Amino acid sequence: MKKNLFFIGMFATMLTSTLVACSSDNDPKPTPAPEPIVDPTDPNEGKAAADYVYTANISEAWGNYMRNVSLLLRTDATTLYEDWSKTYKDYGKSYATIFKSHDGTEDFSSALNCVEQMIEGCIDIASEVGSAKIGDPYDLYVSGKKQEALYAVESWYSWHSREDYRNNIYSIRNVYLGSLDGKVNPNSMSALVASVDSELDVKIQAAIKAAADAIMAIPQPFRNNINSKEAAAAMDACGNLENVLDEDLKDFFDNTESVNSDVVLDPVVAQYVDGVVLPTYKELAEKNAKLHETVVAFQTKPSDAGFEACCTAWLNARTPWESSEAFLFGPVADKGLDPNMDSWPLDQEAIVGILKSQDWKAMQWEGDYDEDDEAIASKQEVRGFHTLEFLIFKDGQPRKINN
Repeated sequence: MKKNLFFIGMFATMLTSTLVACSSDNDPKPTPAPEPIVDPTDPNEGKAAADYVYTANISEAWGNYMRNVSLLLRTDATTLYEDWSKTYKDYGKSYATIFKSHDGTEDFSSALNCVEQMIEGCIDIASEVGSAKIGDPYDLYVSGKKQEALYAVESWYSWHSREDYRNNIYSIRNVYLGSLDGKVNPNSMSALVASVDSELDVKIQAAIKAAADAIMAIPQPFRNNINSKEAAAAMDACGNLENVLDEDLKDFFDNTESVNSDVVLDPVVAQYVDGVVLPTYKELAEKNAKLHETVVAFQTKPSDAGFEACCTAWLNARTPWESSEAFLFGPVADKGLDPNMDSWPLDQEAIVGILKSQDWKAMQWEGDYDEDDEAIASKQEVRGFHTLEFLIFKDGQPRKINN
């Protein structure tokens, strides 16, 4: 949901030259930023950023912002997939090859190391969904900070929070089952656990399902039901899933000697990469390319139908991202692609500032990624899925040309 990255210098320079105002994505130079938009007749003047509406006098600026954000999303998604499938850094091989070979190139020296990483990723997202994505807004709300609680709800512009959180849990399911279709692959952690301890396998699968079901039981939208008993139950279910993974599943691999050799675990690692990670990132790249095409079509000819198409494309592109959050390691972490694409909360006031200034450099950064660099973080908070969500959704519905 939120962290950050390192853009290769040459690549960042190339990207800068592709960010545009209105013309082709292949323009050799970005269009200079126009003068800030100030119109005393604008219905947005004096409004809080969260209440901004699409109006005729800022329609060009609005479309420009949408296009540049979707371009960055397309670029980041493509980079992530190519790092895993083609070449990573200067190693001359893909991250998929590095992980499956566990030859020490990236600190993985055995198949067991790889499986441990797989489990840790699942534990992390189970914890994040329960204690942060649901828990942070809940805690703010019950402490009396109701507006802060609302702003802490991820994906509240689109009212897609529950589905996002459910898909996070599905990312755990996919890793454990070794597939994307909800079925157990023979070369999966699930199959291996079941071959030794069938009761434990049933327990883990039940905990995954219980967490996903509890999330979807929260009344829609979550932003209006932050302190509901269903939200509290979902937090408990995610906490239980975290404990089952952290205690039972980790203990199984730590203490079952018959399953922790390379011979036994290499097929599990290979299936994880080839059957889960690569197809998820491939879909992410493809659907973000489609999202960008849809945004460009809207910018060319704005319409209510165009906004609806952008929202549909956003939801389609969002699904593989949320279904990848159980494996936020490697390139997605090292290069800051996670916060590039998915920073939350947003800096809504800064987004309005860019909407007025059209200063695309405010979204770009270069050099090695440092998650503690506030300058980088400030740029990541005005781009990505949620910035585009802000620009195309209003109160859970596609925005309208005439408000």
